[in-house]
Amino acid sequence: MARVGPHPAVADVRRAVREALADLPPGALVLAACSGGADSLALAAALAFVAPRRGLRGGLLTVDHQLQPGSAERARQVAAQGEVLGLTPAEILTVTVGKEGGPEAAAREARYAALAQAADRLRAAAVLLGHTRDDQAETVLLGLARGSGVRSLSGMAPQAGRYRRPFLHLPRASTVAACRAMNLTPWDDPHNADPRYTRVRVRRKILPVLEDELGPGVAEALARTARMAREDADALDQWAESAYQVCALSDIPGSVTLAVPELEKLPDAVRRRVLRRAAIAAGAPSGALSATHVLAVDRLVTRWHGQKAVDLPGSLSAVRRYGTLIFAISPIA
Repeated sequence: MARVGPHPAVADVRRAVREALADLPPGALVLAACSGGADSLALAAALAFVAPRRGLRGGLLTVDHQLQPGSAERARQVAAQGEVLGLTPAEILTVTVGKEGGPEAAAREARYAALAQAADRLRAAAVLLGHTRDDQAETVLLGLARGSGVRSLSGMAPQAGRYRRPFLHLPRASTVAACRAMNLTPWDDPHNADPRYTRVRVRRKILPVLEDELGPGVAEALARTARMAREDADALDQWAESAYQVCALSDIPGSVTLAVPELEKLPDAVRRRVLRRAAIAAGAPSGALSATHVLAVDRLVTRWHGQKAVDLPGSLSAVRRYGTLIFAISPIA
């Protein structure tokens, strides 16, 4: 009997995109970030199908990182594919990748900066990213290796600001099957097989070993762990925000003062979130503020014996005085 309706994988990717865009008003512009790989190509094709049926406008952005010979031509091919699918605009964003933080981090920073600028310029309501359940599993394993805490273990959010990830619950095999069923030919990025990249080693070595030793379903279990960890982290963040309002005696740019007696009443996980929140409010760069910094400040509350101020990123110091914890530009007079 002939199949009625689309291939199951095609139906899955279309349904995922449709659900991700359900809250957007008619006429809104949605952009698919597309590298030409199976995940993002399936995403672009699903957007091209869903957008007009939801009264939305669908477009495509592809980033040329200029890291490989022929990258400009590859970007032109991806943009042309977007136009064939009916996505307008279909733009190429050419970036220069720096070196700070390593090649993966630098490329990611350049990519997201370009996507954000294009989304602002085009007044897009949302930018879709093609991360799958497998990507989520890799992110959780990397978080475990760094020992970064529950927020890191929560992986990538299904929605963060303008960015939406419809495929986080779908395996990579679904996007590959969807492309095949729609007669789309994905591009295999050589960087995805380069063992110099940590994520590639996780994908090609660590996850397969876990599947062999523990049985199938490891990626799905890790993604489920991320979802539960995100729920817990969100709840703790909400608690910490409420606690911050109680603890903060003053909160102005460059200086935050917290009441130590109120901090002492809080559970460790909540108190440390409050301390991080205070340091950032005072001017510490969030990316440079590490768990080590926060723990050092925490000792001013929990292990107080008259110790000196704690130096923090952004030329800040945290010091305890007369039952208060003061975050301010160094040195504190």
